[in-house]
Amino acid sequence: MLPELQEKLTRLIQETINKIVPDNQAQIKLERPKQASHGDIATNIAMQLAKPAKRNPRELAQEICDALIDNPEAQNILATAEIAGPGFINFRLKPETLWAVIEKIAAEKEQYGHSKGQADQKVMVEFVSANPTGPLHVGHARQAALGDCICRLFAANGAEVHREFYYNDAGNQINALALSVQARAQGIDPDDANYPEDGYRGDYILDIANDFMAQKTILADGQEITASGDSDNLSDIRRFAVAYLRREQDLDLQAFNLIFDEYYLESSLYTDGKVEETVQTLTDNGHVYEKDGALWLKTTELNTGDDKDRVMRKSDGSYTYFLPDVAYHRSKWERGYKQAINIQGSDHHGTVARVRAGLQGLELGIPKDYPDYILHKMVRVMRDGEEVKISKRAGSYVTMRDLIDWVGQDAVRFFLIQRRADTEFTFDVDLALSKSEENPVFYVQYAHARICKLLMDSANLTARLHEANTSLLTAPSELTLLKRLSELPNLIEMAARELSPHHLVFWLIDCAADFHSWYNAERIMVDDEELKLARLSLANATRQVIANGLDLLGVSAPQRM
Repeated sequence: MLPELQEKLTRLIQETINKIVPDNQAQIKLERPKQASHGDIATNIAMQLAKPAKRNPRELAQEICDALIDNPEAQNILATAEIAGPGFINFRLKPETLWAVIEKIAAEKEQYGHSKGQADQKVMVEFVSANPTGPLHVGHARQAALGDCICRLFAANGAEVHREFYYNDAGNQINALALSVQARAQGIDPDDANYPEDGYRGDYILDIANDFMAQKTILADGQEITASGDSDNLSDIRRFAVAYLRREQDLDLQAFNLIFDEYYLESSLYTDGKVEETVQTLTDNGHVYEKDGALWLKTTELNTGDDKDRVMRKSDGSYTYFLPDVAYHRSKWERGYKQAINIQGSDHHGTVARVRAGLQGLELGIPKDYPDYILHKMVRVMRDGEEVKISKRAGSYVTMRDLIDWVGQDAVRFFLIQRRADTEFTFDVDLALSKSEENPVFYVQYAHARICKLLMDSANLTARLHEANTSLLTAPSELTLLKRLSELPNLIEMAARELSPHHLVFWLIDCAADFHSWYNAERIMVDDEELKLARLSLANATRQVIANGLDLLGVSAPQRM
């Protein structure tokens, strides 16, 4: 349903219920019925009002229906208003309201579905944020797909969007990386008893060690880093290894067509004094105490749901991992990002309450639910009917590059977005490669390519699509497809608001299904040129809308397949 039409119907319902139930506090919600036979739009407004108004919900629904149908303005858009079940109201729209969507799509083209509803918002989305200790794995791929799609959705709603990658370039994992590369450079194999116990064992460690000993120069983050070749110089090894893997991760992200606005270094929080400043603020505000030689944050008093107080600074003077996270999110807030979204693995669940508690302790007016978190579950990879667990390159996991090399970035993005982030997902490589209806990305892209072929075969008419008499589109499958096309603007707004890009994938699959059903039910290339032109205009509108939806996923819309 087009937003302007939804706003109009919402207003008409509100005016109607204001007369029937004055001073009501109801929230009007319009949604598509689960069964198409029930109508085009449904609302539960009568059921909301029944109890406070002390009315029978079906009787109240009937009064609302009667009043709406008697309203001349409502008569222009509504064909019927009917009661269902305990008091739902189902509306059927007049065909004229659906035909208008073709003209709107033709006028707005790539901008159809976009709005300025969040034009005053600055949104930061932090995602991937991998430690520079190895190749990006399939979990990072899921974050990349989710994060980039969410950024595109917010941008489509008019928000100013900032993509940020947080590099954890400080701490024990970096030391383990350096020691691993040093061991390989000195000829110590991972199976050797002298190999670091917490070391990394993938083949990429040997690649780094060989390049370090060969005194190679690499370009990472705009800087050239030349290896010294001195296997006893752990500092040189650490610097080269981190730069080497930053370059490798950048290449993976480029293969995914993903560009970040900023790469924020954890180490900068220490060099810029932000960690110490955060500790001092929490101390000055009375939210810390010392115990057993450690400094603790009173998380249980800060009302963010943590079940016990947490150590911020250990007895040896080092900080626990969540303290720099608090300093980092303070930076986000102070940079003006009043909405910040973090996309991380579900293993970060324990940090949510701690980070939010620390932010509350700063007493800067930061909301208690800041930042928003999307915590995704693990991804299993199946190939040739068997689970793939090992990558030769990484040593213990399937990498993002593996997936891209196997099926291409279109399929990786589409598949990894198509399920809710908080559900586990099995990535079926064989399915992603299949050219069948069972492969959802192929199914949607094929619909787009099929329309492009149809339009190319009718090149003599495509220049006249603006002349089409859309009132000839009266077949049930045509009206169903028009309803689907009208939903995209509201779908984009909802998917961004709920941080749920999988809604867009489901919608695209449904849109492709509606197109294929129409294509199989009605001949487009009929002898009646006026009807043919009307149907080509519907096909072209569908092509545009599918292309717009795929673009929001970061997936291509091929003209041939």
